[in-house]
Amino acid sequence: MRLALGISYNGQAYQGWQSQPSGLTVQDRLERALQRFTTTPVSTLCAGRTDAGVHGLMQVVHFDTPLRREPFSWVRGTNTFLPPDIAVQWAQEVPDSFHARASAVARRYAYVLLESPVRPSVDAGRVGWVFRPLDGAAMQQAAQHLLGEHDFTSFRASACQALSPIKTMARIDIQRRGGYWRFEFEANAFLHHMIRNLMGCLVVVGQGLQPPDWLREVLAARSRDAAAPTFSPDGLYFLGPVYDAHWGLPTRTAAYDWLP
Repeated sequence: MRLALGISYNGQAYQGWQSQPSGLTVQDRLERALQRFTTTPVSTLCAGRTDAGVHGLMQVVHFDTPLRREPFSWVRGTNTFLPPDIAVQWAQEVPDSFHARASAVARRYAYVLLESPVRPSVDAGRVGWVFRPLDGAAMQQAAQHLLGEHDFTSFRASACQALSPIKTMARIDIQRRGGYWRFEFEANAFLHHMIRNLMGCLVVVGQGLQPPDWLREVLAARSRDAAAPTFSPDGLYFLGPVYDAHWGLPTRTAAYDWLP
């Protein structure tokens, strides 16, 4: 049967999602745990790869297995062999036609940013940080230039393997709660480092170093050199993929409830 899992993780200790020879990735840890639980090799496919230091609230993976067990058994059994900073949140049998990446119609990310004269402490590694005040209205205005279908080459890392830089940004929400800013992005897909590069530009506008219309110029330049430096991965969270309702998969996990 084909099984889908929802995974949450704190990415601080890992070299990103995708398996590497070092074995120090979230995928490596998950597959080792699944192998210990099932006593057979397991290879997973994910909805969206995350970089080193980036967190996941609901990464979705799928794999094929000859074993049939209750969903709660997959959750508790796999979690027994996972480190404390990675947890399977749910398990569900899916049709063979389901694919964690190809079946996703959109993907969502959030970036949590602390605005404070003092660097983070208890939330170090979990939030980004700026010490200069930010202008929310200016950032909102700048974000409007990014909505819709565009060539996002200016926000693309040199190592990006995507076939096309053209993506459709459906939504950017910017909210402030106390000293914390939350930026939420939803698009059909994202390029390598795209969110972190967008954040770098939005922060530059928020600090008054560039006007909001500068984002339109950066977008039109189609050159990475036109944009601001890549922002820290610390506050970036993969909220998860969006699937059509007919798959019947969960849309959120408990991890959503504590994020500012």
